[in-house]
Amino acid sequence: MVESSTRQSAQQTTMYDWIGGEQGLRKLVDRFYQVMDTEEQAKTIRAMHKEDLSDIRNGLFEYLSGWLGGPPLFIMKHGSPCITKQHRPFVIDQQASDAWMFCMKKAMQDVEIEEKYREMLTPAFQRMCDTLINHP
Repeated sequence: MVESSTRQSAQQTTMYDWIGGEQGLRKLVDRFYQVMDTEEQAKTIRAMHKEDLSDIRNGLFEYLSGWLGGPPLFIMKHGSPCITKQHRPFVIDQQASDAWMFCMKKAMQDVEIEEKYREMLTPAFQRMCDTLINHP
């Protein structure tokens, strides 16, 4: 029994696994949108979204699933993502990027993702945000 448990732990090598798989990622995405919906620091990016966040919440979950090494749900449904193209219609400046990062950092902390994983994810999320900036 211990050997099976050890083998399973050794196989959990992706960030998707480390943050809790599907359940952990769902908690992170749900908390991210709760933060965006309620925090003053997020009002710039909240204004870019529809009133109902259901579709975008699911889209981020599907995208991050594959991005973090889990099932490539977004690709399976929509094909290869081009997030810069999808975000092109929106004015994304440094303030918007900072607001998104604020929400994600708070969500990671609130759902208690281990600090070592937050330290790995934060620069990766920051690089993603930086590529989406399309306005000075």
